[in-house]
Amino acid sequence: MAKQGLDRARDVRSGEELETGTLFPFLRDHIEGLSEDITVRQFPAGHSNLTYLLEDQDSGKGYVLRRPPFGAQVKSGHDMGREFRVMSALYPIWPKVPQPFVMCDDESIIGAPFYVMERVEGVILRRGKNEGVELDEATMAGICDAFLDTFVEIHGVDLEVAGLAEFGKPEGYIERQVSGWTRRWGKAMTDTVEGIDAMAAWLAENQPAEQSAGLIHNDFKYDNLILDPNDLTDVRAVLDWEMATLGDPLMDLGSSLAYWVEAEDSFVLQQLKFGPTDLPGNLSREALVAAYAERSGRDVSDFLFYYIYGLFKLAVIAQQIYYRYKHGHTKDERFAGLIFAVQALGQAGEAAIASGEIGPSS
Repeated sequence: MAKQGLDRARDVRSGEELETGTLFPFLRDHIEGLSEDITVRQFPAGHSNLTYLLEDQDSGKGYVLRRPPFGAQVKSGHDMGREFRVMSALYPIWPKVPQPFVMCDDESIIGAPFYVMERVEGVILRRGKNEGVELDEATMAGICDAFLDTFVEIHGVDLEVAGLAEFGKPEGYIERQVSGWTRRWGKAMTDTVEGIDAMAAWLAENQPAEQSAGLIHNDFKYDNLILDPNDLTDVRAVLDWEMATLGDPLMDLGSSLAYWVEAEDSFVLQQLKFGPTDLPGNLSREALVAAYAERSGRDVSDFLFYYIYGLFKLAVIAQQIYYRYKHGHTKDERFAGLIFAVQALGQAGEAAIASGEIGPSS
């Protein structure tokens, strides 16, 4: 594997610097062996919480700091304590999470809650060209298979053993999610998007019976997986647990399929690709759902609802980020065009409702 395939940090974006004068003394008090010589860089990808690489120049060890974005208004969607708690519970019993080190709620340190975990080095697949990574059909098929196995493993975590049995309120989860994301859409709306309103109404009228609850990640996609650079079919770690909770795992799968763009999808949906899901070797959305059903034993007969939910939820998340950009809470120019993503997701949702299928739309 070429070295450039590894996920790398860059210079910190202007306006997103850390208060190192207070941060570094705090970290040296809570992380054993941390030296005086620490450098800070930032991982440039991602649209949610901000992620920084802290490197101890004496020991060569790397640490990752996560904090909410500047100007964030949705605390439940950027909950540092939730993310830290889930990883702390999973780390002793499941090998695919980074080791968490310290959580800080004291906003006087850097102006927001944050936590620090180990850096797991590896490859993260993103949209566009993944330089230094060979994704032939056989490799992509293996990665897709590992993606699905890891997803099923998460949903099958023994909640009692992990200490997460009381982590959420799974009863009524579907209704709360539909009403909650509809409410968030209303608060973050900047433009009228008929397709989003249509999906909200359809979801309210077509809610299925809930299945048994499990741990759900709520943002499970290729760019939240760290892959072994020597074997891309080996998932080394799963990242971004800030929205994890207990609920119906099919809601989790529906959320993931909103990102799962196929080669035969419409031009509109192709613009929303978040990873190499369209490359040969990947399962189609329909085949992925069927394989999930076989491996998990869950009933997927009403899966159109979960797919529409995923599209709707993704649209609201994009709208919330665009709202922050439009109101000047972030200067990140990547967010300027997110309103077009919201509109495209509305179109995709309307097309799926009209066809009654989760397959490619025309």
